[in-house]
Amino acid sequence: MTSQPESQSGESDSGESFASQSQARPPSVVAEFVDFLIHNKKWWLTPIVIVLLILSFFVLMTNTALGPFIYVLF
Repeated sequence: MTSQPESQSGESDSGESFASQSQARPPSVVAEFVDFLIHNKKWWLTPIVIVLLILSFFVLMTNTALGPFIYVLF
């Protein structure tokens, strides 16, 4: 009979933990991606993402005054 109160206290602790986590601010996309890289050991994705970010920056800058200078790079 002593194990029954222990399981009830464990359930209430997890309920309080869930409630506190639901009120917490969600992590940013960058923080989630870094957490994914760390826990799943997918470090090989980092250079791919960096190259894609650089290329997307260049594509976005082609519509500005920097456009003619970016075309020289390619």
